[in-house]
Amino acid sequence: MNPFETLRFAVAGLAANKVRSSLTMLGILIGVAAVILLLAVGNGSSQAVKDSIEKLGTNSLTISSGSGSGGSGAATTIKPLTVADAEALADPKQAPSIKSVAPEITTSQTAVYKGTSYTVGQVVGTYPAYFEAANSKIAKGDYFSNDDVLNSRKVAVIGSTTATNVFGTADPVGKTMVLGGTPFTVVGQLATKGGSGFQDPDDVVIAPLPTVQNAFSGFGSLNQILVQAVSADATTSAQSEITTVLMGKHGITNANALDFRVSSQTTLLTTQASTNDTFTVLLGAVAAISLLVGGIGITNIMLVTVTERTREIGIRKAIGAPKGVILGQFLTESTLLSLIGGGLGVALGVLGSRFSIVGIKPVIIPASVYGALGIAVAIGLFFGSYPANRAASLRPIEALRHE
Repeated sequence: MNPFETLRFAVAGLAANKVRSSLTMLGILIGVAAVILLLAVGNGSSQAVKDSIEKLGTNSLTISSGSGSGGSGAATTIKPLTVADAEALADPKQAPSIKSVAPEITTSQTAVYKGTSYTVGQVVGTYPAYFEAANSKIAKGDYFSNDDVLNSRKVAVIGSTTATNVFGTADPVGKTMVLGGTPFTVVGQLATKGGSGFQDPDDVVIAPLPTVQNAFSGFGSLNQILVQAVSADATTSAQSEITTVLMGKHGITNANALDFRVSSQTTLLTTQASTNDTFTVLLGAVAAISLLVGGIGITNIMLVTVTERTREIGIRKAIGAPKGVILGQFLTESTLLSLIGGGLGVALGVLGSRFSIVGIKPVIIPASVYGALGIAVAIGLFFGSYPANRAASLRPIEALRHE
């Protein structure tokens, strides 16, 4: 029997039980689609985090308060970060690798404009150096100046999300909104950064540090200090200089007992990549279970098919059909089930990746498409081999006696 006849018999066998064949293919379809979609979600999440980190610039460093070591040498008393710390870091004699320093205070306040009320996700008090270090571009108006900081002027630069929710379609530049009970004049609107996840980088109000301290937080500690190195290659030396300066300011003599942490974008990217690899493997493993269940379904259905067609098998063997023909027919049936189900699963997975899932835009990994389809076909061959071999091994006389 040539391959075309084998294929024709296999198609006829599957068509004889359309509902059963469809349900079996559904198991493979779900498994393949799950593999493609879950890996795409993991990859999309990784890409979103990577883009967010890279938007800060490759030469940016973030200093936050807290023990820099989890061991026995960890600091017992943690001094908060202050404006004085930022001023020390801005001294080119002590830190020549540092280009700019921006102390930050972050809070959340409600903005009101002509009856519209909106709670802003982040209200940041800082210096003009923040905009370059955070890679924040202006779209309308201008940034506030150092003179605005020195005179504690009530001016602000807002993100695109804040502008839309507070001012609607109106141009916000030059208009005054009441932020937490204090009027602020909008002098600029930032270009949209975009991003996915729990925090919208465009939902922000940035104002002079003394103004925010006076209106909301008081003149206490800072949330963090954003530092920009003179170049991406200078981030390592800048990090070393930061450590030296702050150890002196905080009276620390043991480098293993730091009360602050310095994070670079390179470190964050490395950590994120490692975390994402683990996350993606876990997602893939969960999806692979669906494929395994689909394969078991193929075994079950093919065993039932062999039992139902025992007499047919006996007749074919009695008139001279060799063992290889019977084996090939049932293997072809199981492979067709997985191939068609896998193909439909690929189509569903690719279609599903066009929609956001839990706020994340999936990014298809091409290898996952080929891999999932290839595994589906392999599953058909593997899980169909036992029923096919059982059919091929039936003795004609026993098969003919079967009712």
